[in-house]
Amino acid sequence: MSDFFYRTEDIKPEEVGQYFAETSQDRVAVNALKSRNPAIIVGSRGVGKSFLLRIAQKELMDSFDKDRIFPIYVSFVRSSLIQSDDEHQFRNWMLARLCSVAIRSLERAGLLGAVPASIGLLAGSHVDAKIGKTKVEEIASAYEESYKRPTEEIDASAVPSTEDFRDAFEDLSDRLNIERFVFLIDEAAHIFLPEHQRQFFTLFRDLRSHCLTCNAAVYPGVTSFGETFQPTHDASLVHIDRDVLDPRYVENMREIVEKQADSTTQKRIAQNGKNFAILAYACSGNPRILLKTLAAAPSLSSTEINEVMRDHYRTTIWSEHSALAEKYYGHRNVIDWGREFVESTVIPEIKTKNDSYLASDRNTSAYFWIHRDAPEVVKESLRILCYTGVLNEMEAGIRATRSEIGKRYMVNLGCLFAVDASPTTQSFEIAKSLTPKRMTEYGANHPLYKNLLELEARNHSDDSGRHLERQLAKPIQVLDLTVWQKEKLTELELTTVGDVLNATEEQLKLAKYVGDVRARRMRNAAVAAVLEYLSG
Repeated sequence: MSDFFYRTEDIKPEEVGQYFAETSQDRVAVNALKSRNPAIIVGSRGVGKSFLLRIAQKELMDSFDKDRIFPIYVSFVRSSLIQSDDEHQFRNWMLARLCSVAIRSLERAGLLGAVPASIGLLAGSHVDAKIGKTKVEEIASAYEESYKRPTEEIDASAVPSTEDFRDAFEDLSDRLNIERFVFLIDEAAHIFLPEHQRQFFTLFRDLRSHCLTCNAAVYPGVTSFGETFQPTHDASLVHIDRDVLDPRYVENMREIVEKQADSTTQKRIAQNGKNFAILAYACSGNPRILLKTLAAAPSLSSTEINEVMRDHYRTTIWSEHSALAEKYYGHRNVIDWGREFVESTVIPEIKTKNDSYLASDRNTSAYFWIHRDAPEVVKESLRILCYTGVLNEMEAGIRATRSEIGKRYMVNLGCLFAVDASPTTQSFEIAKSLTPKRMTEYGANHPLYKNLLELEARNHSDDSGRHLERQLAKPIQVLDLTVWQKEKLTELELTTVGDVLNATEEQLKLAKYVGDVRARRMRNAAVAAVLEYLSG
């Protein structure tokens, strides 16, 4: 059985090229990340945003001697741990993180043999020939540890201003003969903290200069750009949506799998092409979901495919969506209503129509339309469904019946297939006959909106001190870890999210059959799972 990589962070940066199954859309995204104009990659969890950032980094490094464009990949996933009383905590942490990662990236590339004075400005203190732990690294670490001691004051005086930051990179550009620095910022801002997002995009815009380009990866629907940042003017927006209507869609998804699959898996895919195509269509363009569902159905038999549809698309994907209501209390109403609306109304209505369409040999649908004047809280609910992957946000400004204008959405095909008693019976026919022209319409004042509108409006930025505390106290079952990893953590009595986050490699080595290498891998996987959970 193939041992798939589900997350980009599990792949060595220098090896990402081996797993790149390039499509024309992927190439557009990578080229945008490498260009002079800032780019923002937009996509749901698991669609490959981090992977494309790493590909851009690798290609820029491969051509660095010729083009002198230096890439700096930096993850902001640890922003979810910041919990101090400093009103400027997020901005200070962002700048400290950018500085520290930039210094280490230049050092690893062998470009700091003679340390320029401007490195001291980024480091927060004088730097000798050998760079130890810098002041800004200590500040970034202090903010990332602030969840343990939220009332402890952090001295951020060594963090440079945005002006000093730009000046330092202009000096480095001259001294190191670098044409341009390219920041590739992953996990750009904590998804349900709009204030952090607005601060990020303000900084994103303010750092731009002739020798400095910022790029970022964000989630669809739940990103707040703020008033000072205008996406259409301040950056190029690139949406990562693998189109299920593309004639080469299944072929492209198969190539992604075969980059990692062993010979046995490849043989089974060749023997069960139709069942693989059903899995590929069901994931609606999300490689991570495809790999996970394929791992759960290794023989690709119809029995396995039907079981996966029931387990993942009837249960898991909805459970993950509803879990957001437990994590972000201010969004509970819109999260719960959105599930009820799509699961109990939209999908059954589309299924009924598809049964009729298939019986009369007509094109099928996975689409619905919402009037542009529908209540904003309804749109918010649908945006969160796009984040969790239940929906794909399609075109805006679409005319429907009586020339009314609104936005089209596509239901995740797996969720649509899963409502059949035997999904393999007609899923392939539904997918092959899809047309966006057939869409169920919901007008500006649809009766189903009434219940949501009657619920009390709540604050959408649950960033109180108790929020993080509650999440750290959750059991490890909420984490995306293997059964074996959870068993080992339980064996060590590491039973909560906080326990896992604070565990050391030495602690993990106390478990049976866990040595140095396995402890390192376990800790990396566990911390990645914790941070992904805390980030939404």
